[in-house]
Amino acid sequence: MTTKASLGRRTVIFDLDGTLADTSGDLIAAANTCFSALGHGEVLDPNADQLTAFHGGRAMLRLGFSRVNGGAVDDADIEREFPNLLIAYEDDIDRHTRLYPGAMEAVARLHAGDYAVGICTNKPEGLARLLLTRLGILNRFTSIIGADTLPTRKPDPAPFVAAAHGAGGDPTRALLVGDTETDRLTARAAGVPCILVGFGPEGPGVSRLEPEAMLDHFDDLDAVVARLIG
Repeated sequence: MTTKASLGRRTVIFDLDGTLADTSGDLIAAANTCFSALGHGEVLDPNADQLTAFHGGRAMLRLGFSRVNGGAVDDADIEREFPNLLIAYEDDIDRHTRLYPGAMEAVARLHAGDYAVGICTNKPEGLARLLLTRLGILNRFTSIIGADTLPTRKPDPAPFVAAAHGAGGDPTRALLVGDTETDRLTARAAGVPCILVGFGPEGPGVSRLEPEAMLDHFDDLDAVVARLIG
């Protein structure tokens, strides 16, 4: 007979950008560095283009080039500038980035409740570790799986499973806290519940993805996690 004590350790895995922290300002600034170097000035707006920032560097470059080229985009331009964007981002990764209110307090409560806690992000692992170090919170997460840690990235479930195992947890007693369709698809592929934040780049509209739960503030995370995985 399976008892509660024989079950694996309960696990909460977080996305990073748009979930734990608003990184859009620094991401957009890095893309604008590329466009400024090409003589186009600051093509992207840190407020209006916030959602695009959370879809990654190539998405920002694609949007910017479509504006300066009247809608036309050459993939070669994107691939040429992408390394420059990463360099610019690494050089100034935490100027505008801010943790969402209550995020780290919620993480502390999870640790106190003996949950395994990790991160699964589509940011390159090195940049994720650098950002977390600059924010002073690297040691609060037992595992960090980035876009280049494994051969696959979200929404493939393998990075999520690796993050759960790396945190010392059980991926069958886990959930994913995220902010985008990618996170929703990842959780579905892994067969685990998904919590999507309503304060991220898409706001409450992300509820259209029908996650198992929505989160309006990190103060409410404990109760939602307990309901979903005990």
